[in-house]
Amino acid sequence: MKKIKIGQIGVCHEHAAAKIKSLRAMPEVYEVVGVVDDRSSAAARFADRDLAAYEGVTWMSEAELLATPGLQAVAVETPNLDLVPTAIRCMERGLAMHLDKPGGDDLVLFGRLLEGCRERNVPLQMGYMFRNNPAMQLCRRAVREGWLGEVFEFHAGMSHDYGGNEYQKYLANFKGGILFNLGGHLIDLVVSMLGRPECVTSFLKAAPGSPENSMSNGLAVLEYRHAHVLLHACSREVDGLLHRRLKVCGTGGTVELCPLERFDGEPLTMRLTLGEDNEEYAAGTHFVDFGVQRDRYRAQILELARVINGEIENPYTYEHDLVVQEVLLAASGYSEWRQP
Repeated sequence: MKKIKIGQIGVCHEHAAAKIKSLRAMPEVYEVVGVVDDRSSAAARFADRDLAAYEGVTWMSEAELLATPGLQAVAVETPNLDLVPTAIRCMERGLAMHLDKPGGDDLVLFGRLLEGCRERNVPLQMGYMFRNNPAMQLCRRAVREGWLGEVFEFHAGMSHDYGGNEYQKYLANFKGGILFNLGGHLIDLVVSMLGRPECVTSFLKAAPGSPENSMSNGLAVLEYRHAHVLLHACSREVDGLLHRRLKVCGTGGTVELCPLERFDGEPLTMRLTLGEDNEEYAAGTHFVDFGVQRDRYRAQILELARVINGEIENPYTYEHDLVVQEVLLAASGYSEWRQP
């Protein structure tokens, strides 16, 4: 694979440090030319204190990074509301991007980014962290290939208990609270399996102990012709990361996954129950073992490299990303859902 010159703009996103670690762990794929320190931004953020992951990197201004000879790609890891404006500046220079979530709070601006990428044929990879999760990939395949029959129920939880009171105050900066911050990871999966919903309804509350303007306890209901999708997230669930879960039920079977991912040295497992045999699994219940997971982002970032090098097409279209963003903004209370 041809080595790709890449830089990172931002150290203030919640995923920024982990992303640079993954990039630097793949020297045969990526040459990290520099990182832009964005800690002077006034945008709300939760992460920027631990710079250990950046030890030894070349620090530069955004102008210096974008002017780097041979630069091919950028990882955009700024605070949430700086993401899309930063990405537009990269798009205008024809640079492929890994753009972290969410896609901002302005659908028109996000649409401008997508249209610019389309016109320039710029690869854009949204940083939804479950895209290359092997259990999620099998679940998506089970739905798409009809193993589960017709889906009628989709329940997923994205709660946690990290960050303490500071995190609750951070969420108060966003009208959509925790669903705006985290819901896209689940919505990306739903849309990839079921497409555009018929209706989206948002329910936002402050969890006990959170400031009243901190929408730290969110529920969204997505309606399809024969299915209900319930997505929930709260920042006050004790040991919530290990309780994150997914359940997809259809007329032919059920997938259950809890936790959604794990990096504690224990294998990731999923329960798959089928009413009929298929080409890979017999009818009945199977406990599928995906082994120990090491790096959440490695497979996704490797996929971006293959897209940039022309080895594969982007598995996610601009149209898909736009629908996910429309659903996210409706699910987190920024807009009323409208059918096209």
